[in-house]
Parts: sequence; structure tokens; C-alpha cells
Amino acid sequence: MRETPPNSPTEPPRLDLPWYNRLDVVSLTFLIFLLAVISSVGALEGSGRDLDYMNNLSRFINKFFPPDLSILNRTLVALVETFQIAVMATFFSVGISLALALGAAHNIAPGWLVVITRMLLNAIRTIPSLLWALLTVVIVGSNSLAGVIALTFYSIGYLGKFFSEAFESTDMKVPASLRGIGAKPFQAFQYGLWPQVKPLVWSHSLWMLEYNVRSASIIGYVGAGGIGMDLALYAESANSWDKFCTVLLCILAVVTFLDLLGESIRLRIKGRSGGQAAAKV
Repeated sequence: MRETPPNSPTEPPRLDLPWYNRLDVVSLTFLIFLLAVISSVGALEGSGRDLDYMNNLSRFINKFFPPDLSILNRTLVALVETFQIAVMATFFSVGISLALALGAAHNIAPGWLVVITRMLLNAIRTIPSLLWALLTVVIVGSNSLAGVIALTFYSIGYLGKFFSEAFESTDMKVPASLRGIGAKPFQAFQYGLWPQVKPLVWSHSLWMLEYNVRSASIIGYVGAGGIGMDLALYAESANSWDKFCTVLLCILAVVTFLDLLGESIRLRIKGRSGGQAAAKV
């Protein structure tokens, strides 16, 4: 019978060791997070005023119902523009992010390029979508183009990170073998690397599209087009919360539809990838 090596990952932890010597990366991360939660309890402190929270919430919700459906046609037109902004931003960001992800993956790019690319992605993620929208509105004016540019930059920060992690999870032996038999770099990528990351790339892209629909609804507050401009109008107008509710319900319907559609597509991609892997075996 083969004995388990002393340092094998399957070896059970020794209970006679001090607790701090039995910590692994996951346990240590959880402990640090727990300490952060305890130290952040002060954020739950209210204003100190004696307010009836439930009564305030009830009065506010009552202003939402029933929704004012008289603005439905106008809302649908604005919702179409919002969807168009999200689609174009996702399209541009996917292409740019794929190129940046290759430069941010440790198993593909040299170390100096990884550092530069990851710093760039970190800098992009540092700026919230609303601030990107403010910057682009100043440059190109208050229109839907500002929304497309803002969400493109915002999406690049996240998709670049997600795609680079997908590339780092691949088996580099496959493209290396193709290079060894004379394949060109692009052929090694196309047939050795891309099939491995394609399901994750499509999954992250669909998630980003759904997220951008919600973000496009917010950036309209600063004039970057879409249905957010209507939300800002109704929020600032007196007794227009019933119209505000109608807009929110329309956004909810679109986001729910995209979520269900994305889940269905992701399951099909995952099933097809699993079938192809089984066929190769």
C-alpha cells in the first residue's frame, strides 16, 4: 500500500499543533475579513435622531404605487437607448479587454508588461462609472455617446481583470505543443488557448452586458443619455415617485430578461464545452 507523503495536500491537519500553525490561506483570509467586519461596526451608527424608520419607509413606498403608466411609451423609448448604450459599450470593451488581458496574464506576458497592464486596469477600476460619465459629458457633451465612452472605460477595468484570470487558468502545454510542431503564434492562440478560455470570456461578457444596462440607467443622472435622465427628472420633481416607479419596473423587466437569457446561454456554452472535452478524451 502506498503511503501518503508527509507534505501531501490530502494529509489531515495535525491537531497537536498550535491553532496559528494550522491556518491555511483560506482560513487566514476569512480571519482577516472577520476582523475587518468587527472593526467596521461603527459604520452602522445612525444619525442619533429618534426617527420612526418603518413609518418613514412606509410613507415613502406608498408614494410609488400605483405606477403611472401614462409615461410608458416615453419610458420604453428611453429604455431602448439605454440598451443600445450598454450593447455598444460592452462590444468595445470586450475587444479592448481581450488585448489587455493577454498583457496582464502571468503565464503569457513578460513580468514588466504584466505590472504595467495591471496597474492600468487598477487605475481604470478606481474611477466609478458615474465619474467616468461626468468626465465624458464634459468632453463630448450631454448625449448617448458620452454614456458609451464612459461605460466602455468602466467595463475595461473589470473585463480586463476577469479575462486575464481566465487566461491564467489555462493549460499552457496545449499551445506550447502546437508551437513545437511549427504552428504560428496566432494559430497556437486560436487552437490551443482560445478554446479553453472561450466559455469564461462569453460568460463574463454576458454578465457585463447585464451590468451595463443597470449602469447606463444611472449615468443618465449626469447627462450621459439613456433612461437615467428620466429617473433624475422624476426624482427632482415633486410627487413624481409613481412615474419613477414605472421606470424602475421597466428596468427590472429588462434586467430580469437579460439575466434569464444569459443564464440559458451560459448553460449551453458550458454543456457544449463539456461535450467537446469528453469527445477529446
